[in-house]
Amino acid sequence: MALSYSFVVPAYNESERLTVSLPKIFAYVGKRQLASEIIVVNDGSSDDTAAVVRGFMQQNANVRLVENPGNRGKGYSVRNGMLHARGDIVMFTDADLSSPIDEAEKLFAALEQGADVAIGSRWLRAELQTERQPWYRQLYGRFFNLALRVTLGLKFRDTQCGFKAFTKTAAQTVFTRQRIERWGFDPELLFLANKFQLRTAEVPVAWAHDHRSKISPLRDGIRMGLEMLAVRWNDLQGLYKLPSYVPAEAEAKPAPAPVPLAKEALSPETSDI
Repeated sequence: MALSYSFVVPAYNESERLTVSLPKIFAYVGKRQLASEIIVVNDGSSDDTAAVVRGFMQQNANVRLVENPGNRGKGYSVRNGMLHARGDIVMFTDADLSSPIDEAEKLFAALEQGADVAIGSRWLRAELQTERQPWYRQLYGRFFNLALRVTLGLKFRDTQCGFKAFTKTAAQTVFTRQRIERWGFDPELLFLANKFQLRTAEVPVAWAHDHRSKISPLRDGIRMGLEMLAVRWNDLQGLYKLPSYVPAEAEAKPAPAPVPLAKEALSPETSDI
């Protein structure tokens, strides 16, 4: 039986990027003839992100728009989309496609080989980076990675790449317990995967830095450091032993007549807008 795939794209004021990235995802799933859906999570955007997505929805039945209750952060957006996903394999990718969507093939291969979670890595093979981050971002990343190894026991070279795939069971295990809602959510996901003995594969992927990145190394770096400590504190309090933690407004409510994940719904011929 063929697997179905869900692609989750968190979006905050991403109307410009989505007009470029969504057709690339359509072309990828059309070329591979995947039974799939694309979920764009609008994080309280003040531009016309929602209107752009609705335009694509008119021509592609398996494009879905999920609206956050205001601006809640990338972590909230990813969790909201992943818990609404219906695919056997669920992945999230940044709206700028810093890792080309064709690189998803590597993540899916790792899952097919027995991994529960597959994470894209920019640093396992640094030569795959077509454009590197500025030196100060790289330096911050090295310090943050060291802190994660000491504090959370994460041994991965790259926890922050916004290109990760999960089996449906793994996604339900991890995302129903995720509590970090801003930039520091990635380490929490990987900590939870380790805690529940999910097999995580780190996969080298091509990647290019986007100079329009919205993350501030200083402001968001401090916040991510505090969130890292919050993950350890949550664990010491036993909060992750609870079967689920999902805010009521983020609970997925099944549609009365959901559209089946179909191959023909996302063919390249129907992706032009």
